Amino acid sequence: MAKIAEVKIRLMRQNDLAQMLAIQAVCYTEIVPETRTSLLAKLTASPTTCFVALLNGQIVGYLLSVPWEFSNPPALNAQNCQLPDAPDCLYLHDLAIAPAGRGAGVGQRLVDAFMQTLYASGLCRACLIAIQGSASYWKRFGFEPVAMMQPLADRLETYGQGAQYLCLDLAQ
Repeated sequence: MAKIAEVKIRLMRQNDLAQMLAIQAVCYTEIVPETRTSLLAKLTASPTTCFVALLNGQIVGYLLSVPWEFSNPPALNAQNCQLPDAPDCLYLHDLAIAPAGRGAGVGQRLVDAFMQTLYASGLCRACLIAIQGSASYWKRFGFEPVAMMQPLADRLETYGQGAQYLCLDLAQ
């Protein structure tokens, strides 16, 4: 009898960055992947809101999130990450799954970890920027498009053509 693969989620560690960069290189075709410095800045700023998924002991996905301000999402590939004094959302900055992890429930498990963190945080909303046509994926979790105003529209331009700002409001 074949062993069924088991997906495990754990907090991200600094020594996971090499695998994360490799996953990014495969997953992102419409934007330039972020640098190690940018990923490390987010992880260092909020280590309890960043996760990796392991399948049979190998990292096959990750999710980076940080407490943030709804009206001003972080710039793509920012080299620094200074958390705001009064965050009003949990910003899901990046979810990426390697081909080896697709179809095994890795994305669902990472989003579940994110949602548990959101509920425990006391924040009433989650936000993200959907790229590469991923908005329909996020809508399945209840995320809805946000009306575009300046400077928000300007910030989205750095995420590539067709990027959409989405929000999940728990207070509704």
